[in-house]
Amino acid sequence: MSDADTASRAAVAVRAAGEGAAVAADSFRTDIAVEHKGEKTDVVTQADRDAQETVIETIRETFPDDPIVGEEADALKQVPETGPAWIVDPIDGTNNYVGGIRAFGTAVAAVVDGEPVGAAFDCPALSDRYRVGPEGAYRNDEPLSVSDCADPEAATVCPTFWWDFDQRDQYAAANRALVERFGDMRRFGCAQLELAMVAAGALEGTMTNLQANPWDTVAGVYLIREAGGVVTDLEGERWRHDSDGLVASNGAIHDELLAAAREIEA
Repeated sequence: MSDADTASRAAVAVRAAGEGAAVAADSFRTDIAVEHKGEKTDVVTQADRDAQETVIETIRETFPDDPIVGEEADALKQVPETGPAWIVDPIDGTNNYVGGIRAFGTAVAAVVDGEPVGAAFDCPALSDRYRVGPEGAYRNDEPLSVSDCADPEAATVCPTFWWDFDQRDQYAAANRALVERFGDMRRFGCAQLELAMVAAGALEGTMTNLQANPWDTVAGVYLIREAGGVVTDLEGERWRHDSDGLVASNGAIHDELLAAAREIEA
């Protein structure tokens, strides 16, 4: 793939994320209907569907034939191993969105042969726009860099993704493993934002033992790597969209964070 095509895909990711985020913002803190997709905590709104449609329309203007992987509707659910594709989460952090909490956003990643070449995460209620591509990782056009904190007892970390009600022993184990090793802990209910915060140096790390959906992760993982951080699976191998577990850090505390993630099911 040429440099020009890669740059074009990165630019379309930014534009599509911005268009989708604008749709989501229009209905934020309004009386919007909420549906449950199965579990009590797995919700969806018409804004999710409208934002995804807008994102897809924006991508199709330039890349009409590329496959699209997305959370809602009839989008693909697995990332193709070869060729170009797009990964879309119209509203990551839908529970926050429904509750009027500002921690949500629209994520779009362009991938080729399963690897990201451009991505964006637009958080309209926070006025934060993350983008990453061949030229590096940025928030609101300011370059991103992971934290240089190397002391776990001074580090702030985050358990990410959602352990369902039949996995609450793992949820408890994750929290215990973190609070026993690190200085402090946060949870924001928006995986892409948590990953972006590691890239920005606001968190030293985030982790889960679960296999995560690509629309919740790929854009944020790319941000972290381009900002100088490390993302692995539970074995310490380079993370990819179908890995078991996700351990993302500034690199300096990675071994300790990896040990915490491995302890969850020990």
